[in-house]
Amino acid sequence: MSSNSSSSKVVTVDEQAFEKAGGQAVDEDGFPVVDETPEFEAAVEQETQAKVDANHPDGIADTSTERIHGVTLEQEERIRAREAELERISAQAELGTQDGREQRTREVVSEQCGRDEPAPAERTDPREKLTQEELAEVNEQAMRISDEVQGGWSRAVVAKQLAEKVQRGRDVTKAVLETLEELKAAPGAIVPITDVPDVPVGEVTVEGTVSELWDPSSPAIAQVGLIEDESGRTKFTIWEKSKKTVVREGQTVRFRAVKKNWYQGRCSLAITGWSRIEFPERGRWWEE
Repeated sequence: MSSNSSSSKVVTVDEQAFEKAGGQAVDEDGFPVVDETPEFEAAVEQETQAKVDANHPDGIADTSTERIHGVTLEQEERIRAREAELERISAQAELGTQDGREQRTREVVSEQCGRDEPAPAERTDPREKLTQEELAEVNEQAMRISDEVQGGWSRAVVAKQLAEKVQRGRDVTKAVLETLEELKAAPGAIVPITDVPDVPVGEVTVEGTVSELWDPSSPAIAQVGLIEDESGRTKFTIWEKSKKTVVREGQTVRFRAVKKNWYQGRCSLAITGWSRIEFPERGRWWEE
């Protein structure tokens, strides 16, 4: 007689139903259990607000050497640059309070320039270096030049100009001629009428007597006539637009800053709005 030993595993109905459901939980009747708990997701507005809060500069607390959390690379670069600028300004302010900074700066600049301040030029009177004979001749010629051309340099200035030329090796006669030409071209110098054509300037000052007047040939001309001195005479024209006072025959007049005109090789004078008419015998001048 044989006996068969068998073992059986007792499986409940619930477990069998669970296995049949593929591992999903089932109820006592064998139906799958459905989890009705809702799953929460962020709305679009909430996601947008979260990004704004994360990127706002006021919300940034960590500014260490590592990347700043919650900001873009461009924003981080601006923050780093602002911090570096503040550090530089602070360092400059601290340096500005140091003693002797201005003096050290001047020394550095002077060293970099590589040059010192020029020594003041020595001013000496050229007449001091002339011999007694040369000085006597220079003074004599200076007096003659001053008498010939008035209203320009003083006699002392003329003598210095002569002495300087003689000191450089000029002959006295040549030095006199050069100084005389320079004086005639100087502003305000009264030029002899005969020398007017040779003066190397466009405007001159002359003094003489109105020897003749005649009727103008154009309404644009106020007066036209001749002025003469001991050296010679020349034609002058007073233009209507200059608004100058009227001159008369026989009067001694001084025409200042009158323009030189050339016509058919002859030089004449034109009184313009920039010119001035003076009457030396009256002790005053008239100008409109």
